Amino acid sequence: MSTWQDLLRQRSITSIEALAERFGPEHFPVEHRDRLRQAIDNFEFRISPPMVDLIESPNDPIWRQYIPTLEELDVVDGIVDSLSEDRDSPVPNITHRYPDRALFLVSPVCASYCRFCTRRRKVGDPEKIPLSQFESAFQYLEAHTEIRDVIMSGGDPLMLSDRRLEAILTRLRAIPHLEIIRIGSRVPCHLPERITPELCDMLRRFHPLFINTHFNHPSELTPAAVHGLGMLADAGIPMGCQTVLLKGVNDTPEVMVRLMQRLLMARVRPYYIYMADQVAGGEHFRTTVETGLTIMKALRGWTSGLANPHFVIDAPGGGGKVPLLPEYVESVSENEVVLRNFKGDRYVYRQPDRPTTRRPAVSDPEYLLQPL
Repeated sequence: MSTWQDLLRQRSITSIEALAERFGPEHFPVEHRDRLRQAIDNFEFRISPPMVDLIESPNDPIWRQYIPTLEELDVVDGIVDSLSEDRDSPVPNITHRYPDRALFLVSPVCASYCRFCTRRRKVGDPEKIPLSQFESAFQYLEAHTEIRDVIMSGGDPLMLSDRRLEAILTRLRAIPHLEIIRIGSRVPCHLPERITPELCDMLRRFHPLFINTHFNHPSELTPAAVHGLGMLADAGIPMGCQTVLLKGVNDTPEVMVRLMQRLLMARVRPYYIYMADQVAGGEHFRTTVETGLTIMKALRGWTSGLANPHFVIDAPGGGGKVPLLPEYVESVSENEVVLRNFKGDRYVYRQPDRPTTRRPAVSDPEYLLQPL
């Protein structure tokens, strides 16, 4: 068994008792433990060693992402399949929502399980993301020639062995109309030891290959994580980051600006900031949309444009990603557009003339001969 697998098996936290031993029993009262176990029964629980080591105090940004809480049992308006992925799944492990791309679930497991997970209804359960039913997925991708971009997800694809991952990539690369392969993975954050020279050498054979990773707080960009990201970048893999806006984790401009800046320093382009999905069990993570717009105002113009991701809501019910922007356009008329810049200063951009009759082009001979 490889080193990263040993590390995950031997040092992860996977029970309430282990949490109490590590962080103190006062944070997990005996009278609450049965209900906390119910939360764990509802959704898989594991915290990888690097994330355990990052927790500095109860209720800090890392703790909030991974420690089960009784709030998970308070479902008000949460939806089990909040994005209606199952409705758009024509065969097991495939979600086909957008015209030219498809989601391919290739792994049921993660190194750590985020308590806000959108796919908590099935992640961690091999029966709901069945590794034995890939053939119908491959056949679907082969038959649908409009698909040019496939996103491997799960669970976490990088939790597969190199051999199994290579076999999936080889099969995908044999489909002529698949131009781009993307891997969605939080392993560079949760278990950077998984990023090995052997993995990078294998992945570089399948370009154009992209990785979208997931960091939610600047402290997650540890030296080990930055080193792993650097190895992937050196293998020629463009990387983006999909961050989720989470209450008590990254819902201030100061935290989010620093996260975006540190991602760029690690050669990762900020790609999306998501509003937390309306998923049952994760409602306590949700902020207001105004919170996200305030953060975007703190990014736009105040730091590099490279550090400005798209701020989106993945629309409940399967509507797809809808971008949200602060109001920079004050008004639009036939003659002018009135704008506010990042400082709030007002500017006017003149619309081009819209003549009802054709004006001769400057190069037309009859125009050049007219008297001034």
